[in-house]
Amino acid sequence: MATTDPKLLDPSPISVTGTLADGAKRWILHVQDYAMLSGRSVSNLFSPPYYVSDVLDQMDIIGVGSLPIVLLTGFFIGAVMVLQTAAQFERFGQTALTADVVSLALVRELGPSITGLLVAGRNASGIASELGSMVVTEQVDAMRAMGTDPIRKLVTPRMVATVLMLPLLTAMADFLGLIGGYLVSFFTLRLNAVTFWTRAINILEFSDLMQGLTKPIIFGFIIATVGCYQGLAVRGGTQGVGRATTQAVVSASVFILVSNFFLTKLMLFLAGNIF
Repeated sequence: MATTDPKLLDPSPISVTGTLADGAKRWILHVQDYAMLSGRSVSNLFSPPYYVSDVLDQMDIIGVGSLPIVLLTGFFIGAVMVLQTAAQFERFGQTALTADVVSLALVRELGPSITGLLVAGRNASGIASELGSMVVTEQVDAMRAMGTDPIRKLVTPRMVATVLMLPLLTAMADFLGLIGGYLVSFFTLRLNAVTFWTRAINILEFSDLMQGLTKPIIFGFIIATVGCYQGLAVRGGTQGVGRATTQAVVSASVFILVSNFFLTKLMLFLAGNIF
């Protein structure tokens, strides 16, 4: 005689609080795993072995590979800023202030943020898909079987390369943005080169440069670690790789924008009290 499971006859109702609690537990678990991976990727820097060749390869892929899109975007961001502000400054006869606005906005905020988002869209997805494919094809398991630490071999070189290259990409994007702003101001406002570049350079202080070059370091760390975490957490075959790729870009972009707020608040406090 067939027996029936009482749980099937009288299933427990699904509660809103239970669903929210399960979601919170999963989120906390993800945060814990991500924090552990990030911590291990940093701690690996203080003990051998070091995979220098992997770091150089990733610097080429992440830095040189992202250079065209970063330079093109930076150029047109500076040009658009001048177009947006030129009409307002012309009304008050203060067209020279265009250089001040473009320089401050690019160095402080737009340069680091836009460069971080561009690199996240290009490289966080690439890192996640690459590592996810290695997980699906069991290459990561093979590395563990041979005694190689996957985090030391795969995560740390990508983290170091992104942290080193993103400030350089940001500086080049700022410079191209200033060139784009100058060209547009020259042809629309008839602003000469000496006036534009003198004001653009003199308006910058050490605190502005500190803010503009510190943010990319944090953004680079976020991009690399989020991409690696999503890639190593792939489950479910090739479909999981696609989901991880999408999630890596979304998560890295959101983390960059959220952390940008707190970093800006911190930098402004330091600029007003220390520097």
